[in-house]
Amino acid sequence: MTSSTDRIEKKRLLRAPRDRVWRALTDPAELGQWFGMRLDATTFEPGAHVRGRLTIPEYSHLVIEMWITKIEPQRLFALRWHPYAVDPAVDYSKEEPTLVEFVLEDAPGGTLLVATESGFDRIPLARRAEAYRMNTGGWEAQLENIARHVEG
Repeated sequence: MTSSTDRIEKKRLLRAPRDRVWRALTDPAELGQWFGMRLDATTFEPGAHVRGRLTIPEYSHLVIEMWITKIEPQRLFALRWHPYAVDPAVDYSKEEPTLVEFVLEDAPGGTLLVATESGFDRIPLARRAEAYRMNTGGWEAQLENIARHVEG
């Protein structure tokens, strides 16, 4: 059983067809546009290690590392990363990464996107609460961003 602070789940009805939302999630250039980062990949494949430099001004010095874990076309895109890894003095590679899953479902009027990040209980206690809080707000903002991207 997971605790209420181990998992973040956000849902958003996107007024766009599933294939449009899928492309926004799984095309590295498109994901980078709405997420706010420049990725070093041209495609995503399970097992790939991908790096992305954030383009958000206050975080532009940060590079995010992601490991693509699973792709089920038009339904599931999953990756692992280190949440809220913003301190350049910390070696986050010693921590277990969280699992991020994007699940798509057909819904009246568009596509339901369910974004889930789990595994916060395995983050060191000293930074767990802040990582959970920051990513909770971060996912709210990112679902707004993808909505603007696919609905615009």
